[in-house]
Amino acid sequence: MTQIAEAEPVQFKGSGNRLDFGLPSDLGGKDLGVFLPMANGGWILSTNAPLLDGSYEYNHKVAILAEEIGLDFIMSMAKWRGYGGVTQQWHSALDSQILMAALAAVTKRVKVLTTVHTLLQNPAVTAKMIATLDQISNGRAGLNIVTGAYKGEFEQMHAWRDTVGHDERYDLAEEWITIIKRLWTEESVTFNGKYFQMDDCQSAPKPRRQPFLVCAGTSERGIRFTAETADAMFAGGKDDHELAHISNSVKAMARGAGRSIKTYTMMNLVIGDTDAAAEAEADHFRAGFDFEACKGMMRAYGLLDAEIGKENSFVQNARSSFMSARIIGSAETVATRLIEMIEYCDLDGVMLIFPDYLKSMPVFAREIMPRIRARFPEKAELTYAV
Repeated sequence: MTQIAEAEPVQFKGSGNRLDFGLPSDLGGKDLGVFLPMANGGWILSTNAPLLDGSYEYNHKVAILAEEIGLDFIMSMAKWRGYGGVTQQWHSALDSQILMAALAAVTKRVKVLTTVHTLLQNPAVTAKMIATLDQISNGRAGLNIVTGAYKGEFEQMHAWRDTVGHDERYDLAEEWITIIKRLWTEESVTFNGKYFQMDDCQSAPKPRRQPFLVCAGTSERGIRFTAETADAMFAGGKDDHELAHISNSVKAMARGAGRSIKTYTMMNLVIGDTDAAAEAEADHFRAGFDFEACKGMMRAYGLLDAEIGKENSFVQNARSSFMSARIIGSAETVATRLIEMIEYCDLDGVMLIFPDYLKSMPVFAREIMPRIRARFPEKAELTYAV
């Protein structure tokens, strides 16, 4: 009988401090990606916003275009309930994991990042799904970890845990991602935690390279979890000063844990032929503000998030019809502003949103991205100090 030798744990390229993910920021450049419009309405709460239906057909076109123009990653959120209003904002949303697997099969270069909520999906199931995405994408898989946000989404399926508070959800997430990482590298995992138990749990195939882990925790506990666990953080702030503080804080925490972390922010770009034209377009969006959809968002998150003691950034931005931070202006103005923000906040990249992706992405590629690439070139060798 042929004997099968016990497999050695998988060793990913790199060290405990730094892994090579095939991104410009690995060598000092800046990572530029796109947040896919996989839910209807995109990121503007307005009856005057361009029609984005959230369909696979549209997202397929955006993903192919992202690849063609030289962006570095594409990412989708996970959503199960919209905000209502005249626009029925985010009522129709594709499944994040299936969408990214489909897009991985039709792209060859961009990183494909999918989103999973730790309260909804067992870590062993997630480990296999991301390993499958890794194989489909030939090593381009990434995982966006979400510990909990819109309570109503979970309550409708009886999946919200009132007994697990805000900080405890990060304790749960630590167990969750620990199990996943072990299943990606070990032949058998036995784990006896507070939230999860595994008994000789096995998962194959293994990822061929460490999937890229991202998180957007903004509370003190969330920042610590991200610094100690993820490869990148999506940070947001009411201005550059607050964004820089968060970016610097998470990087300092990561250094304290003997590792490094990338920081990104999300930005909606309204690009016009002139600054005045761009402002006029933004004013047109504001004039069609869907207040009922905004109220739906407020019901979801609350005017003040009792768990973190401040207004949720989505709600804060949505008062102006935009659901995220934005830069409004000519291509020259947008490029200058992006470069200033990246430098001041010590960011490693930006995830981009557009009112009309297929219209604005080519403009970004022609008139803005070359300036960013030139200002932040990749280096042949880069040493990370910890």
